[in-house]
Amino acid sequence: MTTFVDRVELNVAAGNGGHGCASVHREKFKPLGGPDGGSGGKGGDVLLVVDPQVTTLIEYHHHPHRSATNGKPGAGDHRTGGEGNDLVLSVPDGTVVLDKKGNVLADLVGFGTSFVVAAGGRGGLGNAALASSRRKAPGFALLGEPGESLDIVLELKSVADVALVGYPSAGKSSLISVLSAAKPKIADYPFTTLVPNLGVVTAGDITYTIADVPGLIPGASQGKGLGLEFLRHVERCEVLVHVLDCATLENDRDPLSDLDTIEAELALYGGLEDRPRLVALNKTDVPDGQDLADITRASLEERGYEVFDVSAVSRKGLRELSFALARIVAEARAAKPVEEVTRVVLRPTAVDDAGFTVSWDAQEQVYRVRGSKPERWIRQTDFSNDEAVGYLADRLARLGVEVELAKAGAKEGDPVAIGSPDNAVVFDWEPSMAAGAEMLGRRGEDHRFESPRDAVTRRREKEAVRDDAASEFARFDPLPRREIEPAAEEFEDN
Repeated sequence: MTTFVDRVELNVAAGNGGHGCASVHREKFKPLGGPDGGSGGKGGDVLLVVDPQVTTLIEYHHHPHRSATNGKPGAGDHRTGGEGNDLVLSVPDGTVVLDKKGNVLADLVGFGTSFVVAAGGRGGLGNAALASSRRKAPGFALLGEPGESLDIVLELKSVADVALVGYPSAGKSSLISVLSAAKPKIADYPFTTLVPNLGVVTAGDITYTIADVPGLIPGASQGKGLGLEFLRHVERCEVLVHVLDCATLENDRDPLSDLDTIEAELALYGGLEDRPRLVALNKTDVPDGQDLADITRASLEERGYEVFDVSAVSRKGLRELSFALARIVAEARAAKPVEEVTRVVLRPTAVDDAGFTVSWDAQEQVYRVRGSKPERWIRQTDFSNDEAVGYLADRLARLGVEVELAKAGAKEGDPVAIGSPDNAVVFDWEPSMAAGAEMLGRRGEDHRFESPRDAVTRRREKEAVRDDAASEFARFDPLPRREIEPAAEEFEDN
């Protein structure tokens, strides 16, 4: 049973943020010393990091569910909750991260490369952090945000400079064993190679890596044999070497037909048309093999291939092949564009961007509010606490959600959903109550802490807010208030 796995489905879950704490400081002769609830800690992230010691994804094949730890809740006396521990998952060099739809999220190449695949949730603020000159004693705290949870696919694409391709038992494993220090399994039956083998070759002052890909057969690009599973390991290679068996015992095969078959499978797989090709006529130590190589060499050269007679047994032609590969690899490396310094592009928010949208969902028959801020505030709200709900109403009103709903034509009692269709909070819109959170004073205020001057100031601000809200909503009334009653009387008369 092979221990090589190059594709796995993985479920990752970051840690949830800790809840904030609602606490009031108390001591002898001072029962109301003010809010002292601490904020919750951030949840742990899930990171993928390229590790040189890891060569397969088998660990995630056996354990496909991974999660980071949650943040700790806050506590009284201004104690902040501890942060959750990040979960670091080691992956091989060349791992591609995809979502369930096949979209590439990250391509991890190079030791030490990391990617945060799931971010931990932020901790909720305690009532000490929510206190202000107006809201001196909040009786609520914010909830911690849930961490990201998603299903991903990890695919390993070997990072090599040269790929040996060919039929099963063409001698690819034997060649890589003598060209490099790799020790693959070698036997005289097809499909001996079940996993890609990597080796390091030094030719002069050029060092490159070479990969032995499991044998291809007709139909490999459609899933026959082992080719489809391992053709992805050829994608990153700069040079392809066709290893052709000149001593095959099958009557319906010869080097030219083998080459045409493998090229057809590579074309069906796609994306490899621009790779330079070399041809290695293998097993020329056999007398009939050398004769067949002499017969087919001219036809191969007419097609534009650089041809080498080689033998893994007698080591014939291996030096020439090795240096030719080093030359092509060096040319490919020199042709690559020089990596530019990473530039940070700043895209500031537009001046007229409200940060949310309001639209009518005809299918669900609901006004839907979407935006990062409203949706985050919904997740942070403890709906069992009236003060927390009032604080949410205040935040939405200050953001302008009330005004935009009125512009969209929402009437009192219409359903309003905040969030995505599969995870939304739905409520009946009551603008008088929503505005009342502002008009009657901010939720969470404890007027026992107010001085007489503060009380007068609060009453004047309340009256000013009431007047502003009344004038704002009057803009969207189809008829002014003074015209409603005469219009209704006229309708009854008719």
